[in-house]
Amino acid sequence: MTKVFTIASGKGGTGKTMTTANLGTALALLGKRTIILDADIGMANLGLVLGLEKSKITLHEVLAGKADISQAIYELPTGLKVVPSGISLQGFQNADPDRLQFVMSKLVTGAEYILIDAPAGISKDGVIPLAIADEVLLVVNPELSSLADAVKIKVLTEMVGGAVGGIILNRASAEKTMLTSQKIGQIMGVEVIEVIPEDASVRRAAAFKTPVVVMYPDSPASKAFKRLAARIAGAKVSETTDSKKETFIDRLARSIFGGV
Repeated sequence: MTKVFTIASGKGGTGKTMTTANLGTALALLGKRTIILDADIGMANLGLVLGLEKSKITLHEVLAGKADISQAIYELPTGLKVVPSGISLQGFQNADPDRLQFVMSKLVTGAEYILIDAPAGISKDGVIPLAIADEVLLVVNPELSSLADAVKIKVLTEMVGGAVGGIILNRASAEKTMLTSQKIGQIMGVEVIEVIPEDASVRRAAAFKTPVVVMYPDSPASKAFKRLAARIAGAKVSETTDSKKETFIDRLARSIFGGV
């Protein structure tokens, strides 16, 4: 049975898209058939962070009735399948977000997990992803504005009949993690299911359009994403390292960024 999660946030810039890309990749690396879909048809950043910005057929064409969803699925070397949205304004104008539910009905037969990267904030386009998911996961930063906006998304999710399954506290400072996590959970009335620490490796990996769980698998953020994936999949996660294995992209990153 397919489990559908919508990754949402009350404001832009919380790391929602990076969370979708890395959580989806971590699930795929666990051997789970996973699809991530960019429902933010206006901004369409998911394809950008994974190097799929030049894809000829995207969710835009599918929502415009010009292509079948099977034509807009791209498989990465990790086994993760991605449905990007296009980056053109013309494609955005032609896309009909009301077709998303029909698209999802065709996707669920081919995956164990589907992660939907929802538009940030409150909008007509953002309501459908909240309503069609089995669970909504809220990405929240440890700051007042992010928390206040996340409360609005929680209320909206419940208004449209959806359910918030947990909070992902992203970019948390290590020395304040537990206290902040507890406070946010109490205020929201929702469990904080994982804390992703502030980690420069995420930014370094993004420069190569590669998930941090692939490029820097032993970084603090990677370990957190893998713990979250294991929790969702009901699997055990190994945090063992192999310092002898270094890929070309690792060496290239070290030469540019000075290493980690």
